[in-house]
Amino acid sequence: MYDYLIVGAGLFGSIFAYEAKKAGKSVLVIDKREHAGGNIYTEEIEGIQVHRYGAHIFHTDNKAVWDYVQQFAEFNRYTNSPVARYGNELYNLPFNMNTFAQMWGVFTPEEAKKKIEEQVKAAGIKEPKNLEEQAISLVGTDIYEKLVKGYTGKQWGRPCTELPAFIIRRLPVRFVYDNNYFKDKYQGIPVGGYTQIAEKMLEGVEVRLNTDFFANRKEYELQAKKIVFTGMIDEYYDYCFGELEYRSLSFETETLDIENYQGNAVVNYTEYEVPYTRIIEHKHFEFQCQGENPVSKTVITKEYPAQWKRGDEPYYPLNDERNNTLYEQYKKLSEKEDKVIFGGRLGMYKYFDMHHVVAEALACVEKELNQ
Repeated sequence: MYDYLIVGAGLFGSIFAYEAKKAGKSVLVIDKREHAGGNIYTEEIEGIQVHRYGAHIFHTDNKAVWDYVQQFAEFNRYTNSPVARYGNELYNLPFNMNTFAQMWGVFTPEEAKKKIEEQVKAAGIKEPKNLEEQAISLVGTDIYEKLVKGYTGKQWGRPCTELPAFIIRRLPVRFVYDNNYFKDKYQGIPVGGYTQIAEKMLEGVEVRLNTDFFANRKEYELQAKKIVFTGMIDEYYDYCFGELEYRSLSFETETLDIENYQGNAVVNYTEYEVPYTRIIEHKHFEFQCQGENPVSKTVITKEYPAQWKRGDEPYYPLNDERNNTLYEQYKKLSEKEDKVIFGGRLGMYKYFDMHHVVAEALACVEKELNQ
């Protein structure tokens, strides 16, 4: 009989396991994948740390969270500065004075603001009712048409007119010449990849990989006093209220016999006709094209968004009004549980960045262990 059965060896589950073990609790961690680390998992190919499940850049303003992850890895000074490609045009991201200069040939914040105001006025948008109107009200029609419309339509699998406005409100728009996507004080990528973080957290903990909780659910439920569940909350309740919607992804990874493929870690492809949303060149996360001994090969990954269906890997929740309302029904069920704790993106049905997951996991552990 374990104190805790943790379903999922991702970031949330690994933190809970680490802290529970440190507090003297007995823990069993199971995961249906063949590795720990969840979506932050990295694997070495040709001396390059490859982010198997998409680009992961750690960023936070929370010093406690930053200090916490530092104990498991040394982080470099990587700054996220993606580039957007539309046809044969290249634009800097996030939307900033470089973008506006590239788009319109304007060079001052006053000129850029005037251009956006003209386009917003011409569009006649007073109160944005969907993502398209919200985006146009922020950056005007030109940037929306070239850099938002196709990319977002691919990412979410539906037209921008059918997506809620709030999805785009986190879009950075800055009237300075600064390509730093995140404004957070602390950011970087662990030198040597993310996998080491999960492995260090799970050191000395019993971990069973290639193990599906639902294949032997009754048996596992009898093995622990409490369960920490980081899978899909609707699956846990056998979809009794219906399916929540998720977005899935597929990845096409190639090793190329060249030193430098695209000159940047992340290049977004914003045309709807291009089936992938971005190409990641992993070596740039650790500056392996720079210095005296650059790595001679490179690894790229094309990222394809996909509609989720049962059996697919869910990557992030579709937090529109319909799904959030449905989630509230599952949440009410979960609040009646005295033996099960739900955590992470899937367990809490919320789009979390890594720093949010760390903060949520630490708050959950503190509440649980200090009862």
